[in-house]
Amino acid sequence: MPAASRFALVALLLATTPALADPIRQTKGDWQDKFRQLEGEDWPTPTDYRNASGAPGYRYWQQKVDYDVKVALNEATKVVTGTETIRYRNNSPDALPYLWLLLDQNQYKRSSIAQLSQTVPDATTISIGDIRRAEAMQKWEGGFTIAAVRGPDGQPLPFRVTDTLLRIELPAPVAGNGGEVTLSIDWSFPMAEQKVVDGRSGYECFTGQGEDGNCIFEGAQWFPRLAVYSDYEGWHNKAFLDAGEFTLEFGDYKVALTVPSDHVVSATGVLQNPDQVLTATQRQRLEAAKTAAAPMYIVTPDEAVAAERGRASGTKTWTFAAQNVRDFGWASSRKFAWDAMNVRQDYAANPNVMAMSFYPKEARPLWDAYSTKAIAHTIDVYGRFAFPYPYPVAQSVNGPVGGMEYPMITFNGPRPVKDPKTGLLTYTERAKTGLIGVVIHEVGHDWFPMIVNSDERQWTWMDEGLNTFLQFQAEKLWDKDFPSRRGEPKDIAEYMLSDNQVPLMTQSDSVLQFGANGYGKPATALTILRETVLGRDLFDRAFREYATRWRFKRPTPYDFFRTMEESSGVDLDWFWRGWFYSTDHVDIALDKVVEGRIAGRDLEANARERRAIRDSENTSLTVRNNAGQRTVTERDPATRDFYDQQDRFAVSPQDRRDLAEKLDKLTPEERAAFDVKDKFYRFSLRNVGGLVMPVPLKLTFSDGSNEIVRIPAEVWRYDPKAVTWQYVTNKTVTGAEVDPLLEIADADRSNNVYRGAIRPVVLEIEDIEDLENRMKDFDVQVKPGSLRTYPAPVSK
Repeated sequence: MPAASRFALVALLLATTPALADPIRQTKGDWQDKFRQLEGEDWPTPTDYRNASGAPGYRYWQQKVDYDVKVALNEATKVVTGTETIRYRNNSPDALPYLWLLLDQNQYKRSSIAQLSQTVPDATTISIGDIRRAEAMQKWEGGFTIAAVRGPDGQPLPFRVTDTLLRIELPAPVAGNGGEVTLSIDWSFPMAEQKVVDGRSGYECFTGQGEDGNCIFEGAQWFPRLAVYSDYEGWHNKAFLDAGEFTLEFGDYKVALTVPSDHVVSATGVLQNPDQVLTATQRQRLEAAKTAAAPMYIVTPDEAVAAERGRASGTKTWTFAAQNVRDFGWASSRKFAWDAMNVRQDYAANPNVMAMSFYPKEARPLWDAYSTKAIAHTIDVYGRFAFPYPYPVAQSVNGPVGGMEYPMITFNGPRPVKDPKTGLLTYTERAKTGLIGVVIHEVGHDWFPMIVNSDERQWTWMDEGLNTFLQFQAEKLWDKDFPSRRGEPKDIAEYMLSDNQVPLMTQSDSVLQFGANGYGKPATALTILRETVLGRDLFDRAFREYATRWRFKRPTPYDFFRTMEESSGVDLDWFWRGWFYSTDHVDIALDKVVEGRIAGRDLEANARERRAIRDSENTSLTVRNNAGQRTVTERDPATRDFYDQQDRFAVSPQDRRDLAEKLDKLTPEERAAFDVKDKFYRFSLRNVGGLVMPVPLKLTFSDGSNEIVRIPAEVWRYDPKAVTWQYVTNKTVTGAEVDPLLEIADADRSNNVYRGAIRPVVLEIEDIEDLENRMKDFDVQVKPGSLRTYPAPVSK
């Protein structure tokens, strides 16, 4: 094509093709395209960093941040003091003149956005917990004190604290594409009394009547950490308001924790100096636990109780190392018993994982029975759904935090209860299943988001929703009757019908009904996607593809959506639009069922069918009440003519001629349609809730059998409000029900079962219309090989 022609064609295409960035909107009528593609509208354009298939692009990059931290816990003052050396590797293409760090403990400052923006109910009551917290915040204030920031040459660097963020000005920009800078920070902060002021870390002291007076310390968000710099947002420097969690960079850690010498420490990574902090017997137990098939004690309950009776005057330093992690957590107490077992994996790179639990005597016998075994079960199930666990240890710690996750370590809360009067120790079934469930959930977070490193500050559902979905799978594989709180489609209906909802794609700090939105709804959506929309084979392969593609990388929702579609081979834009971008709910009503029989060649049989249908219909109530009163045609024979005496369904000679003429026009294959004996059932479905979904339809037959037909969601593509769907069978349908297995989260079951009479109809075969054929009308016949045979001119 000549260049001028190519340019003209391009200009024409640009003039006539709408820009992809402009949404295609319906402008007339109220029809909505629920199957409109999200590409080019709500999804960002693929780049070299993130390609159109949902995989990392060939130029994908992320930063690397290594930490060397020395930290000390003052048990008496509850103050943590530390110094850290940070090595920042800038793999982005951009030179960075300054760095942003996270100071999450600053949420406890009275002047923080988090504290000043807290709201309370418009009510005349207040809880005891709220009173205690308010009073505590009047007397205590948390937050970091930054004592010094030094550059690579040890010289002070200028910095500025902005709420929960720290900006450090560099002496020279750190170069892109692999440039590095090293700096150090000295800092301290007072730990929060977690059960009073709340939070994801803090301390709990056992100072009640008859208690031992010791404390458990849990360290999280405990040191200044680099904020993320990403390809899709640049610096992720939104203030920490408590709901939206932490977006962090991967790196290698070396952490030396100095604590009272009688404390036992659990932390991210592998203990580097067991010979300096454990007894010879404890080291032998730790070595034996590496091959143990069931939990065994490293520190026994008796040893923990003995430690509780004293107070060591000296300190010990526990040193841990962890590679390729995005955060670091720790816990310390003299109250800890410690058990561990080996978990085998079919994974050459990491065949053995140490599952370990740390807990005080107050957590027994619940914790020693279930915590470590729940860790092992999580590693097994999540390993099959996503990828094998890549780290050497996985830990569960009992303390004040009810449930929180960090790489290789989790904080979990449930305990037995002791009656203060009788001393009787018991635990509820809810405490038992709550412990198993929370351990599964928090250890599961090692996969999402600690390894598949999604942006929790922006999209809650990407870590909480995916993880709750897998938690649901693991709970049902622990016990088929496990009382799972989230994941079952039938359990989301109340939320889906509630007011004040927001779409799942809402930023974390603005989410309403956080638990149902961030955890329950996405978990339910994925359950439906697996069990009903895609089926297990397609879903499981696609989900593993996503997890494997993005392990140790930072995915966005669009990478998840694209991967699930690309790997399964199924267009799911309608599903994402309904479940993730809207607050529509599922409510499909079955309004009408019609049984159709083909009007065949036997005209007398057709007439009998029509008479039967007419006679089965209810007589007019007025006619019924007129019984006994003679009508005119009954009183006066002279008023009756042919039409009064002839049944309107009687077969006429013209009917026979019409049928013969119709049949004569058809081929033998087409004439066979008149001999079909199957019944054509037509089901009128109405989408009340607005969320288009597949329709599982249970059909019950007169012979006692039944069948569930799964109608694809695409049935709604031409009309998302109401459709009629047809089913052909030689059986007689006696009943029909939408969603019989409660699998699509239908919020109103009252309209799912068709309780009316199945109305019979006779389906007339439409006339086959002859297209205008003037050649035939003029008796013209073409000859093979020539189209130029014409009749003599016809005068007009």
